[in-house]
Amino acid sequence: MRLMIAALVLLTSLPLAAAPLHSQFLPPDDLGLRKEQPEQQQLLQVTDYSVVVGNQRQSNQQPIPVTSSLLVRLKGKPLNKGATIAQVLLTFDAESKSLKKPAFDEASKTLTLNYPLGQYRTIVDLLRNGTVYVQFLSYPNGHIWADLHTGAEHAR
Repeated sequence: MRLMIAALVLLTSLPLAAAPLHSQFLPPDDLGLRKEQPEQQQLLQVTDYSVVVGNQRQSNQQPIPVTSSLLVRLKGKPLNKGATIAQVLLTFDAESKSLKKPAFDEASKTLTLNYPLGQYRTIVDLLRNGTVYVQFLSYPNGHIWADLHTGAEHAR
């Protein structure tokens, strides 16, 4: 009987649904967009990255447009149960007034994140100086959150 009571107390003291891994790195939810549990979480610990600066010229158009892209490709290991993420593509935009929303493609297991060009230096500094995680959460109400963050670091 004591064992049954102890099990009942334990079960009722557990949260109904666990918070997503790394939820301590989310900003305050002032608008209540993350009240529900996420439908999907992809959490990746970055182990490798590469920077690609591309240049493209379409010679069959007049005037001849020249485009240059800046891409950071992250690879690593998925950390949470059910995560299928294999890589993250970070693109940087210097011209748009708004960025494309984060998108996870199940087929290629690729998360695409878009940042303003001004964030490039900060992101590369993070990658050079410690362990970095990439987090992607999608919620039933359509809200999407994605971030790059370090683990808890000790001040020097």
